[in-house]
Amino acid sequence: MSKRFSLQELAELTNSELVGDPNHAIENVDNLESACEHDASFLANLRYKERMKNSAAGVICIDRTIEPTPGKNFLISDNPSLTFQKIAEILLHNQTHDTGFKGIHETAVIHGTAQIGRNVTIGPHAVIDQGAVIGDGTIIHANTSIGPGVKIGKACVIYANVTVRERCILHDRVILQPGAVIGSCGYGYTTDPKTGRHTKLDQIGIVILEEDVEIGANTTIDRARFKNTLIRKGTKIDNLVQIAHNVELGENNIIVSQSGIAGSAKLGNNVFLGGQAGVVGHVSITDN
Repeated sequence: MSKRFSLQELAELTNSELVGDPNHAIENVDNLESACEHDASFLANLRYKERMKNSAAGVICIDRTIEPTPGKNFLISDNPSLTFQKIAEILLHNQTHDTGFKGIHETAVIHGTAQIGRNVTIGPHAVIDQGAVIGDGTIIHANTSIGPGVKIGKACVIYANVTVRERCILHDRVILQPGAVIGSCGYGYTTDPKTGRHTKLDQIGIVILEEDVEIGANTTIDRARFKNTLIRKGTKIDNLVQIAHNVELGENNIIVSQSGIAGSAKLGNNVFLGGQAGVVGHVSITDN
């Protein structure tokens, strides 16, 4: 259930300037068109200014370039989208991660050598293999497979049908969306020129996901042939992305859906790849 806050409280909690009734109560969030009198909404694109004027939202988050409409409530800040996000977190208190299954479900299969931290949730039919370590407060949803020797940090959220293969490492607050595969074999073969036969090359490295990395649904990150495929902290990867073996992504990258990054490519910090972009192997892209 969502909480209820006055606009004065929300202004203080989000460090925003309030224009309007400080006692007006807000209990939910919605878009400009659907929001009602006790909902918060936001305007981050001037194309939707008319929607703001017609909105019934109880408060609208705007930036300092937008003139408040008389008779409405506003929270003004430099980044209204971020202000709105903070309000959603305050009101809903992370409801997006809620599951009806708390603790360790009776159908979960956990090897006797696995180490499970405090306040961990493990959903139905999840498998935690030998030597795996699960940090405090992590949530693992149904039908997920955590391989041997995997190390998962604190406060991670791993949604249903995810696979994290052997020895891979997830630092704190990593989010894996449904169907993500971490640590699949890199695509490596050697071909006999006489017979044309392909012989598989062992991929003995791992994948490391640093703090606050998020991996989208059905995205695959291959393990390195040697050492690590590395995704540095704060990077966000969309759905249906392929990251090949030995790739290194810097901090705070944005990788949009259906992109592909070939083996041993290196991207610096704050790199943005648009949808369906491709990066060939063994190249480097610098910061920003």
